[in-house]
Amino acid sequence: MLYIRMFLMMSITLYTSRVILQVLGVEDYGIYNVVGGLVSMFGILNGSMSSASQRYITVALGRGDQYELKKIFCTCLQIHIIIGVFTVLLIETVGLWFLYNKMVIPTDRMDAAFWVLQFSAASFFFSIINVPYNADIIANERMSVFAYISILEACLKLGIVFLLLAIPLDKLVVYAFLLVIVQIGIQLSYMIYCYRHFEESHYMPVCDVTLMKEMSAFAGWNMFGGMSCIAFGQGLSMLLNVFFGPIVNAARGIAQQVQSAIQMFITNFQMALNPQIIKNYACSDFNQMHVLMERSSRFSYSLMLLLCLPVLFECPFLLKIWLGIVPENTVIFIRLIIVTTLLYTIINPILVANNATGKVRAYYIVCGCLMISILPISYVVLRLGAPAYSVFIVHFCVEFFTQFVRLLMVHKRLRLSIFQYLKNVYLPIIATTAVSIIFPYIIWTKTSNDLIGFLVVATVCVISVCLSTVILGITAHERQFIFAKAKIVILRRG
Repeated sequence: MLYIRMFLMMSITLYTSRVILQVLGVEDYGIYNVVGGLVSMFGILNGSMSSASQRYITVALGRGDQYELKKIFCTCLQIHIIIGVFTVLLIETVGLWFLYNKMVIPTDRMDAAFWVLQFSAASFFFSIINVPYNADIIANERMSVFAYISILEACLKLGIVFLLLAIPLDKLVVYAFLLVIVQIGIQLSYMIYCYRHFEESHYMPVCDVTLMKEMSAFAGWNMFGGMSCIAFGQGLSMLLNVFFGPIVNAARGIAQQVQSAIQMFITNFQMALNPQIIKNYACSDFNQMHVLMERSSRFSYSLMLLLCLPVLFECPFLLKIWLGIVPENTVIFIRLIIVTTLLYTIINPILVANNATGKVRAYYIVCGCLMISILPISYVVLRLGAPAYSVFIVHFCVEFFTQFVRLLMVHKRLRLSIFQYLKNVYLPIIATTAVSIIFPYIIWTKTSNDLIGFLVVATVCVISVCLSTVILGITAHERQFIFAKAKIVILRRG
């Protein structure tokens, strides 16, 4: 259901983006994005608290302590209400000042921009309040409900597009207002579902200062890790701009869009496994937790490889179809950034398991500093005359090194054998990748750069990844399970 959700939401988003641009016009569309982007700048704290909410709610569920679970949920809700109020105050002071004093907006559209800011702030407030309910649904593993409501949200946003065509008012203001209405409706859907199905979501006043401090500290270190990634990401953009100019930034921006689209699929897959990893830690079932971590790493990597291998081979053709005019360096940027994303996919379950322990300060300090080190290393490399794509090679090398640092930092806490993890995860992944590439590469060198060639290479890639994963990338027990499920499906259809 999460995968179906992802496909539908991507399709609707791509369509609505195009139509909204046509309906609003370039100027109003730009105003909405820049003003809405100003509001989203305040979202990093909310994202950190979201991770904290999911961790604490899932651990309480795993331990089976209903009173503790209810106390944690209510504390999460209280914290998010405080964050929401604080965020709105920031938007109404700093945000308004920035809007009127720093932003370049046509004078005749300033009133519209003001209302966009107000409606965006209201929408953002309701999305903040929604986090504990989202976390509760995911922790209870009701993924189909999460998917259904997300699909409903996407469809309502699609409906807004058609309403805009019929409403004869200022379309920019109406668009921002209707998005608030949708956000309130989705918020009520989550609240009603949780209230009917989860006892812990029935609010009661709680004043546990210790728990609030603990959750805030967890979120703070999580935020440090997130800010380090933002820092080196934005820093690389600035470095590339200084050394090579804005055209290279355009190529990097396109590469990041491709990376985000592909990574969404894995985020959805791992979302279904993460609660089980945390619950097994809460129950001290380390053996089962290790099995889930290994499966999450291997399966996530295989799914990513299935999506990425055709893109890696046919990147020039796909970009030509998508963009028409392809900025210089875009192909090499995309290929390198996808390879780094594949690498990160492997280690993400380690991050989830470490978050389950609640002991994250040293982890985020060390790993955050390592990721920030990408900036000075890249600067030195560029000063020595290296090409623009060298910063992505630096990123890959630092991420590769950081993976082993992560394992060294958490293996005792998680009672995880590094040797077994390397054997059960990295060796199958290396074997699967090596075998998957051979036959598609041969076909790719002999096909033309057109639609037929793309379809042939993509088909061979899919078959090659599937076969190599089944033969080399999974255990005998997992293979038997897959064959048994496939047999059941075939017999039912027969």
